[in-house]
Amino acid sequence: MSRIGRMPIAIPDKVKVEPKGNIIEVSGPLGKLMQAIPAGIVVKIDKNQVIVEKTDAAGEKASSLHGLARSLVNNAIIGVTQGFKKELEIVGLGYRAAVAGDKLTLTLGFAHPVVFKLPAGIKVAIDPKMTLLSISGIDAYVVGETASRIRRLRKPEPYKGSGIKYVGEHIIRKAGKAAAGAAGGAAGAGGAKK
Repeated sequence: MSRIGRMPIAIPDKVKVEPKGNIIEVSGPLGKLMQAIPAGIVVKIDKNQVIVEKTDAAGEKASSLHGLARSLVNNAIIGVTQGFKKELEIVGLGYRAAVAGDKLTLTLGFAHPVVFKLPAGIKVAIDPKMTLLSISGIDAYVVGETASRIRRLRKPEPYKGSGIKYVGEHIIRKAGKAAAGAAGGAAGAGGAKK
């Protein structure tokens, strides 16, 4: 039995959780989410708690998805109360971003600006320097997937570090030809003196 799956989920004030077959409908102050639950898992409401259980006829597959089902319901409750946020940083000379409606326009060193259509329910806030993106929404999966797709438009390169990266992400840097040539030249000069 999954240790995560066994833990009950407290239902906060102003949040309504309704099991409808294998779909759980969660509504709260920030919006409404529908979450599919794997077969062999049952969601019950007991007082102010959500309890995720396996059915008696559940096989090994349902046992392995017990903790996942509980996490999905928990994320839906967090999403409709607090929301989720991912931050991206744009690094590079002349690299910047602008948002208008559901379109994010990025200048990333290509010959043309890149236009990215934002999914429904996703908001992007940009700092005044136009290099810090804050992606927010109520669905954890959609927020993470959107941030990942934006990052893929120009992954950070290892020499100068220019590109799009997550805030706090460490990029392993490489020395490059100039540093390798300088090191090789110094070694050659040292060998000539002997």
